[in-house]
Amino acid sequence: MGSSKDVVSKGLLQSEALHEYILRTSVFPREAKPLKELRNATASHPRAIMVTSPDSGQLLSMLLKLINAKKTIEIGVFTGYSLLLTALALPDDGKIGLPIIEKAGVGRKIEFIESEALPVLDKLLENQENEGSFDFAFVDADKVGYKNYHEKLMKLLRIGGLAVYDNTLWAGSVAMPEDLVSDQFKPGRQSVIEFNQYLAADARVEISHASVGDGMTICRRVQQHGQSSLIAVIVLIHLLY
Repeated sequence: MGSSKDVVSKGLLQSEALHEYILRTSVFPREAKPLKELRNATASHPRAIMVTSPDSGQLLSMLLKLINAKKTIEIGVFTGYSLLLTALALPDDGKIGLPIIEKAGVGRKIEFIESEALPVLDKLLENQENEGSFDFAFVDADKVGYKNYHEKLMKLLRIGGLAVYDNTLWAGSVAMPEDLVSDQFKPGRQSVIEFNQYLAADARVEISHASVGDGMTICRRVQQHGQSSLIAVIVLIHLLY
């Protein structure tokens, strides 16, 4: 079933016992064997806190299936936990843009590119066929770059597609007085605060700020007002005739 001892705590629940209850009751019993293997392999890594938490992963998997995602993109990869769960959630003809991953039999779904993210995103956008073609994006990379990644993703995602940003509560430090924030979380804190404000004001997306893991903001790309009204007029005229 797995053990909470194998998980580096990064949740925001005040009760560690409650977090353990969620993991043992709802997460570990349903965690795929390859994911458990990768999580255990990552637990001893000096920077294991960077891995996607299992409860966050469960939410990601649900979102992927709810929108029937086939073409996804992930920006920022640590040991590949979120990458693997995405591949497992996609249908056989799905694609996302690794020893345990290959062992799980999903390597064929992955196009892995080791590079700075922005040049790759720009390259994708050079091909107009890529605009509006992605169903899902997951971002767990440098927080300073989140706004730039979001701008690119708004062009790559289809209407109704999801962009999910990890670590958007930054260990709770976004709501703390700055003098109480530990040195570990001071770098990146202001970038996360500014990004959260930026998303809250972005009319191109609907958002849900989930307090799972280290904070995860789910953005659904929507029609902008001009586009929506045009479609409504077309439909209305059609009905009148």
